[in-house]
Parts: sequence; structure tokens; C-alpha cells
Amino acid sequence: MYGAFIGVFLLSLVLIRIVILNAPKWGLMDIPNGRSAHKVHTPRGAGIGFYFAVAIILPFFYFQLLADHWQILLAVFLVFIVGVIDDHRDTSPRTKFVVLALATVIVYLDGICIDAVGIYFGIPVSLGWLALPFTLFAVMGFTNALNLIDGLDGLAGSLSIVILSAFFYIGSLHDDLFMMVFSGAFIAALFAFLIYNWNPAQIFMGDSGSLTLGFLISVLAIRSLAYIPAVAVLFIAAVPLLDTFVVMIRRKKNGRSMFSADKCHMHHLLQEFFGNSTKTTVRFLVVLQAIYVMIGVHLEQDIEQTLPMVLFILNVVLLYILLNRMVQRQGRCC
Repeated sequence: MYGAFIGVFLLSLVLIRIVILNAPKWGLMDIPNGRSAHKVHTPRGAGIGFYFAVAIILPFFYFQLLADHWQILLAVFLVFIVGVIDDHRDTSPRTKFVVLALATVIVYLDGICIDAVGIYFGIPVSLGWLALPFTLFAVMGFTNALNLIDGLDGLAGSLSIVILSAFFYIGSLHDDLFMMVFSGAFIAALFAFLIYNWNPAQIFMGDSGSLTLGFLISVLAIRSLAYIPAVAVLFIAAVPLLDTFVVMIRRKKNGRSMFSADKCHMHHLLQEFFGNSTKTTVRFLVVLQAIYVMIGVHLEQDIEQTLPMVLFILNVVLLYILLNRMVQRQGRCC
């Protein structure tokens, strides 16, 4: 297994370097705008490099595993393609929505779905015919959340490594080869990516990376529900989810579209709080995510989930209050 991961790491280093060298010719340049954290034209589309590293290496080691889950591979590939197109010439939100919905239906046919959300007040809550719509909502929600958190050098890659490490750990505890192989392979690919993406970044992940990772993590999260309670997933993926919840609540309260763009995400506010230090901001959020992960992986599957859910909601409320005060002190228009 670890031989495959080393192969993915090394090939990712090579392929991402190729993307960097050819980005201007391939139309994969990120041009700064008012919401950008960078000031110079920078290559994007590193997801192309690390996706192909995983896609090339894994069949040599786990061909049968991949063949058994061809629907999931097809779905991930579709999301990757729409991400590549977006990196090249921007894709409409509607196109992304349609492709993500199609990809989610495909993995649903391979048994990846949320058909129950746990035990609350002593009552098991099953979704029945709502399983597919709720799965669509959850997958699209987290994929979008990871895409939104990709705003600082090294942030999305580092957070994804922490989250994927949780699923690798869960997979290893329960001998789930699928979870171990896919989480481990992308962890290896992301370590290679961070060599190029750590501040100051030589290349950005792009939607080819963030959409693919967000979708894959969603698939792993849903598969992990066989071993952990649903509320545990909220903690394992806490930082991207909390950021998205808080930002959308604030926008709605202020009469703006919940999907409008601004520089009022958690990482923007913390970056100014830490004296515009990108590295300190990323390290802080990675440690915070690791703390949430440790909580999530230690929640037992059959527990009464009311209290953990209340605690997570309290986290949303407290973070909303804290970040709103930071918005006011920093004089931002959010």
C-alpha cells in the first residue's frame, strides 16, 4: 500500500511541475482581482497534476478494487473534468450544479447514500425516499464548502490532508480498503502539492483540485457512516462547514445573496488578525481542524446524537458571534 502512495507522491511532484511550466500556454493562469489574496499572475490547475498521479498509479496496485467501484471513479472523473474546464475558461454555476448532481446520482447507484442521520431524543431518524435528495444536498454542500475555503496558499490542501487522515484512520480500524486507498493516495498527492503551494505559492489547486477533493471527501464521508455516527462527519469536516454556515447566515441576515462573493471568510478575517501572516493563519486553522477531527473520530456509532449535534450548532453560533465582531473591528463590508 505504501509503495503506491510513494509512487503517487513522486508522480504528483513531476506532473504538477509540468502544469506550472505549461500553464500560460494552456490558459491556466489565475489573474488577481479584488477578492484575490495574491498580487501576481499565478498558475492554477494543480488538481490536474495530482488527479492524474492518482489515476495513473493506483491501477497498478489496486486494479480490482477500482474495477469494483467503477461508478465512483466515473463520478469523480466527471467532477474533475468540469473543474479543469473551469480552470481554463470559467464554468457557469449551473453547469457545475448539473455535473455534481449527475455524479452524485452515479455514486448513489454504487451504494453511496445517506439513508439515516442518527438517533435524536431516543428516536432513530431514517430518510426513506428523502435519501437521494439529502445525499445531493450534502455532497454539493461540502464540495462547495471546500471550494470556498480555498482562499490562502496551502489552506485547502492542508485541511484536506487532515480530513482525509481521519478517513484513512477510520478505514484502517475497520479494514475498509476503499477508504484507506483513496484517502491515502490523495494525502500523498496533496503533500506533493503543498511543496509547490505553500506560501508563497508557485501554483494554485484550482477547481480541478478543490471540486475533485470536495466530491471525493464527500464520498468517503458517506461511506464512513457505516462505522461512525452522522454527526461525527460534521466534526471531521468542521472548518470548511463552519466557515460556509457562518458566511451564508451573515449574508442572508444582511439581505445579500448567500452565494455572493466577498472577503469575509474565516481565513480572510484571521489573516488580518494575525498581521496578514498567511502561514500563521493556515497553521491555526489546521490545528483547529485537527482538534475537531479528534472529537469526530472518537464518537461511537450507536450513540444518542442529540448532545453532539447541539454542541456543533453551538460552535456555529459562537463562531458567528466571534467572526462578526472581527468584521466590525476590521471595518469590512460583509
